[in-house]
Amino acid sequence: MAAMANESQPWSYWRVLRDFKVSALLTGDVVSNVGDGMIITALPLLTLRIHGGVPAPLAISAVEASPYVLATALAFAIGLTRLRIPPRALIIADCLLRGGMLAALGLLAMADALTLPVLICGLLIGSVFRMVGMSARRLMVTAIVPAEGRLAANGLLGTSASLAIYAIGPLVGGVLAAVRNPGIALLVDGASLVLLLAAAVFVTPSTTDSVSGESLPASGLRVLRRVPVAARLLVVVFGFNLFYMPVEIALPLLVRGPLQGDGVSLGLIWTAFGVGALIGAALTTTLRRLPEHRLLISIIAAWSAVVVLLTFALSVPYAAVVFFVGGLVYAPFTPVVYTFVQRMLAPDEQQPVITLWTAGSVLAAPVGLALSGPLVQGVGPRGGLVVSAVLTIALVPLAAAGLRARRRDGERSTRIAPRSDRRVSRKS
Repeated sequence: MAAMANESQPWSYWRVLRDFKVSALLTGDVVSNVGDGMIITALPLLTLRIHGGVPAPLAISAVEASPYVLATALAFAIGLTRLRIPPRALIIADCLLRGGMLAALGLLAMADALTLPVLICGLLIGSVFRMVGMSARRLMVTAIVPAEGRLAANGLLGTSASLAIYAIGPLVGGVLAAVRNPGIALLVDGASLVLLLAAAVFVTPSTTDSVSGESLPASGLRVLRRVPVAARLLVVVFGFNLFYMPVEIALPLLVRGPLQGDGVSLGLIWTAFGVGALIGAALTTTLRRLPEHRLLISIIAAWSAVVVLLTFALSVPYAAVVFFVGGLVYAPFTPVVYTFVQRMLAPDEQQPVITLWTAGSVLAAPVGLALSGPLVQGVGPRGGLVVSAVLTIALVPLAAAGLRARRRDGERSTRIAPRSDRRVSRKS
């Protein structure tokens, strides 16, 4: 009995990492995330080099938004229809297309032959599989482990992002942009996908995915209608991501302007965020006994306070400390959200719902970036941060009232409809 009780306990990070297939996928994920983190700082700095007569905030917003447009369209095609593509195939397609395009753009930039339209179009086309590829990584990793290991698996993916995208990548990208041409960061980002590609091709079995089964699942939208707590939480996450986007536009302009910094300064600020996020991600499994809705609301409130503090930044060290705190409080958000949603889904419902969920939440990025460019152009970097903070604070009471009721709805629906009854026949 003691052994059975121990098996039902949530897994630790180490227990998940003991699986070689999980470790291989996570290693590839970490390396590719370092490359993606490098272009967080390199892309805005590269854009400032080549924007020409286009206002800098508008050019940065166009470049930052372009990877999301076609990627979001494909993600919605999978989430809103019965189209199913094995996660392994999506990872391979993303590595090949995005890796090749980033390498080509990097070579053009290093040869001083890159223009703003070419950069935007290249990122637009090369990132078609980016969003579904990211969802596929999560689906593959969480499909390998049992339900007890899902929070730890999602936490490890969050730790990977925190360590690589925010702690290591931005600093390296900032240094390369300051010392050499920012295009080298794009070239390295393309090369960083090779290890993940190898893990997907040679390590992960093709049968380990969430699209198999005797019955054909409904679309992600139909499943979300049966699980209202997940659908309504998606609205909260969309708003949270949307209101964050002015920070993406304002921060590089704030560093290059009032803070009198350079690419290394911007990289240090993002690295501080990453260090905080790494610590927060490492502590995620210690929060498993807290109610998810209270934890998520607390994170939203804490992040709004971080943005308020950032508006008062007068130096790079101050901004770095504030972003460290921001990373610390934000890190548990994504693992907790995905674990919360996956717990309510049957295995064959995972891909459509998680893909639709990712598309819906990430849709906030291109929309927010498109709106944030003119906003920051009009009110300035500090004004953009003020707007972001105010909107995020306004989301807190709405999320608090909504998630309490929605949590009760979700609990009732899972009691009334067992997981096996939520499968949909081919006739549906």
